[in-house]
Amino acid sequence: MFDQTLQSSENILTVTQLNRTTSQLLDKHFLTIFVEGEISNFSTPSSGHLYFSLKDANAQVRCAMFKSQQRRLSFTPSNGKQVVIKARVSLYEPRGDFQLIAEHIEEAGDGALRRAFEALKSKLSEEGLFDKTNKRALPSLPHAIGIITSPTGAAIRDIITVLRRRFTAIPVIIYPVSVQGNNAKHEIAKAIQLANQRNECDILIIGRGGGSLEDLWAFNEEIVARAIFASTIPIISAVGHETDMTIADFVADHRAATPSAAAEHASPDQQEWLTRFNQLAILLQQQLTRRLNQKTQTLTWLNQRLQQQHPGQKLLRNAQRLDELELRLKQSIQGKLDRHKHQLATNTAKLGQYNPTITINHYKQKQAHLSQRLISVMQYKLSSLNQSLTTSSQTLHAVSPLATLNRGYAWVIKQPSGELINSTQQLKLGESVETKLAEGSFVSEITALK
Repeated sequence: MFDQTLQSSENILTVTQLNRTTSQLLDKHFLTIFVEGEISNFSTPSSGHLYFSLKDANAQVRCAMFKSQQRRLSFTPSNGKQVVIKARVSLYEPRGDFQLIAEHIEEAGDGALRRAFEALKSKLSEEGLFDKTNKRALPSLPHAIGIITSPTGAAIRDIITVLRRRFTAIPVIIYPVSVQGNNAKHEIAKAIQLANQRNECDILIIGRGGGSLEDLWAFNEEIVARAIFASTIPIISAVGHETDMTIADFVADHRAATPSAAAEHASPDQQEWLTRFNQLAILLQQQLTRRLNQKTQTLTWLNQRLQQQHPGQKLLRNAQRLDELELRLKQSIQGKLDRHKHQLATNTAKLGQYNPTITINHYKQKQAHLSQRLISVMQYKLSSLNQSLTTSSQTLHAVSPLATLNRGYAWVIKQPSGELINSTQQLKLGESVETKLAEGSFVSEITALK
């Protein structure tokens, strides 16, 4: 028997309440997590959402990625790919399934990028873009220094700081670009072209701070490499840290280990008294960056909490339920179609047992045989009649008056009565008669009778 306290209605949850409470606990406890694993059971229903499992050697978890989140994907997910996903932990309440709602997916590791890097490096090397003979010398005292980088990144601060420390009098021209993302390569290439068109400076520094291979990828793009090679202004490449190497480093006229080192190479030295001032400026920038990062993290956390309570999340869960119902409907329709196909095949087999085609074909063959016999009999009959006609024609011709005419005889016919004349007693003087010969006839008038 159940304990009395367990039987109290206050302690008994419905399945819906249990799943909803569990879902809320998961949403509150897990804000955003990163999980690595292999994709399996991948499917894409007509709604455009993605459903798959993420597994490793010992376990697996269901995952869903809604269509609105897919615009940032840089590759096509498929079964067997090793990926890292940024996701929220959730519970699909209708089935009680524990699942991850993916917000972003990327391929695990940098193997794919590394292969693309080596392929482009080999291609450009064969074309001569890395040859030392094409490298331009840096000016010893530049009139102006151009910087192509992010206007808000650490690299621009480092470069400007070094330039101020070493030689404040040299003007600095900043060409602001994105140094990360899909549009970064186009912005960097256009900035190089713009600097050459304006001809405002006689040395260019392009670069950014450190990061992963993917973060630095804009400087491994072919369009950027060819823009650097085509520049008439000498270029210093300063991408990432000292250990980071990019395609831009190989093509540029000079490669600096860091953005700060690039500023060192681009400018002459100045008074040493500016050193302390620059150090304080860098420290201030770092403090501001740290405070800004803290505020940014707090804002991100509050924004995620707000998103969890947003009606859009419920709509996304309902969208998943709709996909499930769509799948069940398709399965039901397919099952019904299969049953009707089976019934149609059975009825077709039964109809074939009573098919009159065999009888019809038999009578067609019999008709063809009789038709052939009829034709043979008719041909024989016609041949016999034709022969009889020929014989009769010959006999008739033998007794025909026409045959007599052919032997030199003629017919005399009284005009206009048409009476055949056999004796002169049938004629009178002045009457007309027609004489018919074997060929033609003539008319004459009786002038004498003998």
